[in-house]
Amino acid sequence: MDQGNYSRVAEFVLLGLSSSRELQYFFFVLFNFLYMAIVLGNFLIVLTVISEPAMHTPMYIMLSNLSVLDVFLATYATPKMIHDFLHEPKIISFEGCMAQIFLLHVFAGGEMVLLVAMAYDRYVAICKPLHYATVMNLCKCTGLVVSSWVTGVMHSLSQLAFTVNLPFCGPNIVDSYYCDLTLVIKLACTDTYIPEVLMLLDSGLMGMTSFLLLLISYTVILVTVRRRSSVGMAKAHSTLTAHITVVTLFFVPCIFIYAWPFSNFPVDKVLSVFSTVFTPVLNPIIYTLRNKEVKSAMHKLKTH
Repeated sequence: MDQGNYSRVAEFVLLGLSSSRELQYFFFVLFNFLYMAIVLGNFLIVLTVISEPAMHTPMYIMLSNLSVLDVFLATYATPKMIHDFLHEPKIISFEGCMAQIFLLHVFAGGEMVLLVAMAYDRYVAICKPLHYATVMNLCKCTGLVVSSWVTGVMHSLSQLAFTVNLPFCGPNIVDSYYCDLTLVIKLACTDTYIPEVLMLLDSGLMGMTSFLLLLISYTVILVTVRRRSSVGMAKAHSTLTAHITVVTLFFVPCIFIYAWPFSNFPVDKVLSVFSTVFTPVLNPIIYTLRNKEVKSAMHKLKTH
């Protein structure tokens, strides 16, 4: 289609999670509570790490950054979703839609890389404990954290580059509570086969590479833990359980969604909500329940 012969769509209509008014009132209360829990729970972890000098170590510095990413991951769409539960129609501007796509991929991409960095930190700590202080120094830790953010931004820009200039000239209904890139691309008034393949290759390659690195890392770590039996290994096993649980919660919905990227199943909404709302709620709970150091530091913070 000639780029000069179409009028760009100014806004998109989001269908949300449900068309039932009763359910929307229920979701309004539920997600308000969950969003407040996300902000408070993750902020508490960040505050605990900052205020406790003993936790100024690579593992906890990366954990605090994970909490920051979780808050941002929940914030790019959740407040808008909560607002829309009480409003019809659920409208988002073209610019707002592109912003949601950009922010989602920045934070999700950054979290993938950060989870790999956290696995590397645990690998060095458990498999090469004598070299840990040398290998995982503050400089290396800072580099890994910064690289996770930079990778997220670069990944998002690559996704946005072939989306923002597509000709959106008519259809503007998105069957989701946010601007899902896989659904938005299909609204373009042109053949979207190449953009769809590029998006799938970009996100799929990043997701599968991160997942395979995590799988290899934690397999090696678990084999090492099983071979050694000591109090230190028991503590490491407890920490690993928390890490593996968080990785599973984050990647399983992503893998399912990208296994059928351009087919819109009702379960996709549930998985998206799980990734962007329930996982950020659960992460602080998982890390505090499985980590005595975090619980002890929080207790100190409460008593001061």
